[in-house]
Amino acid sequence: MSTEEPLPPAAVPPAPESRPTVQRAEPAPPPASKAVPTRVTRAAVIWSAVAVSLAVLVLLIIFFIQNQDMVSVKFLGWEGRLAQGVAFFIAAVGGGILVAIAGGARILQLRRTERRRRRVTGA
Repeated sequence: MSTEEPLPPAAVPPAPESRPTVQRAEPAPPPASKAVPTRVTRAAVIWSAVAVSLAVLVLLIIFFIQNQDMVSVKFLGWEGRLAQGVAFFIAAVGGGILVAIAGGARILQLRRTERRRRRVTGA
């Protein structure tokens, strides 16, 4: 049979218009508040810096306590014995000073270049 037979009336789904519509309650939008955007204050920045600094100091204290073995240190003719943690700390501070010197030199170089550029262009 090549011809299709129509379905019996009970098997035909109702038309979309005849289906009952269900009303869903949508949540009400939040009330429009005039929230003032928060500003980062100097006090908040200082407070955060103090909190981070205290955490670093606690970590340094733990580092010194765990590295109390005495070691021999020789540097440019100087020789001495000190705690291993202190020796590492001195080395880290020395490295930080070198980085600060290099960074400061670069900043001065950029400022000098910018000052010359402004003088030439008249800006």
